[in-house]
Amino acid sequence: MCLFLTLSAIGQPKASGSKKPLIIFDTDMGPDYDDVGAISLLHRLAKNGECKILATVASDAHATIAPTIAVFNQHFGRPDIPVGHAAAGAPGYTANNHWNDSLIVRFPLKKKIAAYPSAVDVYRQVLAKQKDQSVTLVTVGFISNVNALLKSGPDNYSALSGMELVKRKVKNWVAMAGAFPQGKEFNVDQDTTASFEAFALWPGKILFSGFEIGQQIYTGGRVALGDISKNPVAWAYRYNLKTYDRTPQQNRPSWDQTAVLCAVRDPGRYFTVSGPGKFIADRQGANTWEAEDDGLHHYLSHKHPFEQIAKEIEDLMQ
Repeated sequence: MCLFLTLSAIGQPKASGSKKPLIIFDTDMGPDYDDVGAISLLHRLAKNGECKILATVASDAHATIAPTIAVFNQHFGRPDIPVGHAAAGAPGYTANNHWNDSLIVRFPLKKKIAAYPSAVDVYRQVLAKQKDQSVTLVTVGFISNVNALLKSGPDNYSALSGMELVKRKVKNWVAMAGAFPQGKEFNVDQDTTASFEAFALWPGKILFSGFEIGQQIYTGGRVALGDISKNPVAWAYRYNLKTYDRTPQQNRPSWDQTAVLCAVRDPGRYFTVSGPGKFIADRQGANTWEAEDDGLHHYLSHKHPFEQIAKEIEDLMQ
């Protein structure tokens, strides 16, 4: 979520010719609502057989965020996907129109969940079961959970530290974060300590979809025409397009959807992949980019008309 502002060479799986990506989806799913489009797109790609969703975790500590994620997993026929609540110290709030509260009442869970496990516990339990260098992490919210994972110690799930577990099990991290070549973006800015530490400590590859990518790709209007009595995706878009901003909108920028799309499919199909280099977040929430020949970080740049990418994304969101 954001309010402001050839990858095969670095190991990104393609839709064909390789094993499908195994995804852990980490989302704030509340301060904005492009996360709804992102989880819808992710489930569509999973239904297509292009990826497998291992877990879905909340990076926003507001009490409605984890249940909101669970509602969408249920809607798409995968109610057993693990859902985790945000790590201790993560920001916790929702939008002023309180769309999360309304959604979880309108689309109640069939299986009531008394308490959601910590996102860090979900991460560690899921990662420990996977093959080495097999997992793709997709973050479209705050970096709180990732930082807490890196700092975690051995437990019943694994004798490895969080850093060791990530180094062994995670193949790629795709993050909707930052602005390029420099700027200040919401997901990085909301937990400045976590962003400063996690991006510096991360031991592997990161692909960034910056603010400027999704900002120009507008979707949601067609999705909002769906049956809001049965479809929480249609309801969320119709309600938010009318009430989220002071003036009703026809569409919404697609920050988070771009990260999901490029985590599952070859990013070069949609964007130019720039780099290598190093993404640096400072303690005030701003970021800069440094080009480095041996850097492990890359970022997306536009190469196609915005409307072309928007149509493909919204087709997948339907």
